[in-house]
Amino acid sequence: MIKYLGIRNFKCLKRAHLKPAALNLCFGMNGMGKSSLLQAMLLLRQSQQKGVLANKGLLVGGGDLVSIGAGRDVFYQYAGKNDLLEFEIHTAEGCAYSWSFSFDAGSDILPLAEHSGEDGGDVPNLEKLALFNERFSYLSADRLGPRRVYSKSVYEIARNRSIGMRGEYAVHYLSQFGMRERVDFKRLQHPGAQSDRLYHQVAAWLGDICPGTRLVIEDIKGADLLKLAFQFETKGGYTNEFSPLNVGFGLVYALPVVVALLRAQPGDLLLLENPESHLHPKGQSSIGRLLAAAGAHGVQIFCESHSDHIINGVRVAVKEGLIHRDDLSIYYFSRNVHGEEHCSEITEIGVDRQGELSCYPEGLLDEWSNLLVRLI
Repeated sequence: MIKYLGIRNFKCLKRAHLKPAALNLCFGMNGMGKSSLLQAMLLLRQSQQKGVLANKGLLVGGGDLVSIGAGRDVFYQYAGKNDLLEFEIHTAEGCAYSWSFSFDAGSDILPLAEHSGEDGGDVPNLEKLALFNERFSYLSADRLGPRRVYSKSVYEIARNRSIGMRGEYAVHYLSQFGMRERVDFKRLQHPGAQSDRLYHQVAAWLGDICPGTRLVIEDIKGADLLKLAFQFETKGGYTNEFSPLNVGFGLVYALPVVVALLRAQPGDLLLLENPESHLHPKGQSSIGRLLAAAGAHGVQIFCESHSDHIINGVRVAVKEGLIHRDDLSIYYFSRNVHGEEHCSEITEIGVDRQGELSCYPEGLLDEWSNLLVRLI
């Protein structure tokens, strides 16, 4: 698990020093650096996967996970002529890793200036870090919307145990492992689920978004495709099957989020963008509770969100003992518009046992009150 993350001169992150917990929630208005934090980790992973991190540098353009452009798009605007872009990671196991990259305005690979591993020499074995191995997952904000059919990938779900960065293989994962895998951690188990099987647990958590939801997955014979349908509970049983095209974006967007959180195991690393997308406030708070349960399970999560209901759902989870406050970090990203430099300011917000926040920066949880005052 990552216990320290240091970033210097990356986009608007002039200087960031974070001490992550299991569940890390990143809030703030648009353009304040939340996405940059996740992108920093994604760039390191994709550079390692492409085989350039150890001897060439940081792949910032044309990558599979994230493509930002060239050096001029990545370096902090007000960095000095000889300043370096720097990343540093410390783990709970006592390992430390660092990378420094030089500026090259037009290149899509920033030249490696220096790197070190746990012994102070060359980076030895990055595969020990979840960020660089198969225990990593990433769900982008650009998730796959409603479709008539969904693709299969035996390679991704069986070998990489991945549902895809857009959640495109979540349906295939459920079809293959939904009745084989169990959700053993009690705090992750939904009380209304038919059993502890992943398939039933996913359906139950989706039921908090749309009550009485039932999933139907059908293999289309002769094609590497799957059909997903939804049924809804009635007094006399269940409705006919409805195509994802006819139930809206909420259930479809939430499906890979729920699958990712329920299938994750202690020691896994999950980067998650906007899990609240297209959801009713009640569904958003339910996702907040599920995030808390996964964090309590030992999954390390970095979640970018704009939802008051996500943060409040997590706060309630702290108060009710679903997650310990020490397993939660809340970061608020802001910017001093009157400052001379365009850089992020990151405020770490503590949570007490009652779910009360240690501070309320301007812009956090205050828009409801601001509008109510104008209505009175």
